[in-house]
Amino acid sequence: MSRQYPQINLSRRSLFKFSAGAIGTGVLTAGLSSNLLAAEIAPAEDEITPDKALQELLDGNERFSQRKRRNPHQTYSRLAEVAKGQKPFASILSCADSRVPSEIVFDQGLGDLFVCRVAGNIATREEIGSLEFGSLVLGSKVIMVVGHERCGAVDAAIKGAEVPGQIGSLLEAIKPSVESSKEKSGDKLENVCKANVLAQIKKLNSSPVLSELIKAEKLKIVGAYYDLDTGKISIVG
Repeated sequence: MSRQYPQINLSRRSLFKFSAGAIGTGVLTAGLSSNLLAAEIAPAEDEITPDKALQELLDGNERFSQRKRRNPHQTYSRLAEVAKGQKPFASILSCADSRVPSEIVFDQGLGDLFVCRVAGNIATREEIGSLEFGSLVLGSKVIMVVGHERCGAVDAAIKGAEVPGQIGSLLEAIKPSVESSKEKSGDKLENVCKANVLAQIKKLNSSPVLSELIKAEKLKIVGAYYDLDTGKISIVG
């Protein structure tokens, strides 16, 4: 039995405010505008809250780390169901590291998570825009920024590695977290990984679209740290 997660329920006035101010004139396509203006539909009785969405993620990770996965929403009937449209209950900004696949470590399935992955789990303009779409239009109730143990991108930023191509842009985005963690005791790599998670949350919170959703209690943004050895997620900050 699939979950039913209704799309965002903001007032028409709020949505015009988004269109005119936060998002900007000319950015919305006709299709997107029609989705945004379908705003006065009453919420379903089983509408998931940001707190419940977060708990769903944590419960799923608990099942994964305890080797009790249910593998929900991974059937061909679910495939056919979500082909008609998506209503993910949560969004994930995580590292591109192949050892941290979101649907697996949170024990979720097709259509459950709106996932953005980039080395170092950094909030670029494109990632922020994607997460704005996932929350404002698709109705995702929580954004979790997931850093992880022994992150190679963070380690390279700490070491000041000389890298070719566009890899350096990733390291530049992480360097402020290297500086902010200099005085902390304990494992340096772990400290910077967690500081980087908090730095990316700060960027997301600066989005007018996301901050408005948070004020309306339609969204929560949280940080997390993934242990590669145990598969366990812990909340950061």
